[in-house]
Amino acid sequence: MTSPARAHFLRVTAAEASASAAGGLEHCTGYELMLHKLAEDRRRLKQVQSMERKAEVKREILPDYLPWVEGALSGGKGQPDEVLVTVMLWRIDAGDYGGALDIAEYVLAHGLPLPDRFNRTTATTIAEEIADAAKRARVGGESFACQVLTYTAELTDGHDMPDQVRAKLHKESGLAIEAADPAAALEHLRRAQQLDGNAGVKKDIERVIRTLKNTVPPPDGGEA
Repeated sequence: MTSPARAHFLRVTAAEASASAAGGLEHCTGYELMLHKLAEDRRRLKQVQSMERKAEVKREILPDYLPWVEGALSGGKGQPDEVLVTVMLWRIDAGDYGGALDIAEYVLAHGLPLPDRFNRTTATTIAEEIADAAKRARVGGESFACQVLTYTAELTDGHDMPDQVRAKLHKESGLAIEAADPAAALEHLRRAQQLDGNAGVKKDIERVIRTLKNTVPPPDGGEA
């Protein structure tokens, strides 16, 4: 649990470090403290085999990083920050999609890289992680806010990524809004098919087309 004094220190330190146009965070005392905590939390997570339990652990520890995140986002200059981007990904794993996208907006605007162990670009990772989360929810019969998918698409639009990843995002967006807006869903699904012939949306497209045909009102048969 982070004390109020420590939280204030981290918030101010992150803001000042992020606002610095020169140097970087590597010599920032607050940043070193957070990197140390990050390493400890990673070791704790490595000891957990269950992905479900890992998500629970992340939900437990994420509040400790909130002061640093708030300070970094308020600084606004976009220094590379391993703590910030890791928290962004952990928030996705923990189901805090809104909180993750708050960081993603800042990270993408400033072109912040992911740690070296990641072999995907930041935009690709964000898009794929959100799409995969939506798929897990769908397969598990759980709801997933279509606004999260829409905002993810907006944030990553214009960023280069494999077509297959963007197809995933379109597929999940289409399936998420199918019941509410089948016409828009069809556009997403067709775009997914266009981007990736193996997206697995052919039957979905056929189903949505049938739905649209069945909802077309019959022609007016009244007298002229």
